Amino acid sequence: MEMALPRQNMVTRSVLLNIVGIAFVYLAPTLSHFFAAPVYYLEPMRLMVVLGLVHTNRTNAVIMSLTLPAFSFFISSHPVFLKASLISVELLVNVLVFVWLSKKLKEIAVAAFLSILVSKLFYYAVKAVLLSSALLGGSLVSTPIMVQVMMTLIFSAYVYQMLGKKKE
Repeated sequence: MEMALPRQNMVTRSVLLNIVGIAFVYLAPTLSHFFAAPVYYLEPMRLMVVLGLVHTNRTNAVIMSLTLPAFSFFISSHPVFLKASLISVELLVNVLVFVWLSKKLKEIAVAAFLSILVSKLFYYAVKAVLLSSALLGGSLVSTPIMVQVMMTLIFSAYVYQMLGKKKE
């Protein structure tokens, strides 16, 4: 009975976080119009994946990384299918690199920062190929680089604040 309670709490947390994540992604365009600011600058999908890594488990973070962009596409047709697929793979790379680096590095914040950096480099490399082959439209960078750096630092600091003590 004692072993079931922590597992049940983890499942409850995972389900609640997934519901909040889906709602946040679903409402992001509405929030952008409401606040007259581009909410996507806050990287809502990465935010939910980071929260999933910190507060649930790796499996849930993988599920979120694969499903949040797909959910957004199926509900709002945004981003386009190819870009939603690319975002899914980028977020999956983020999770997998973080899990791998967190085992290799002593500093969890460095693992978080580098995993986001690696996933972004992957994303932009693939996006450049898709743009040059005319499979995807738009510009290479839609969110200003400085905003991306700031968000990466914020996410890394949050991971350190929540998990840094466990690593010591």
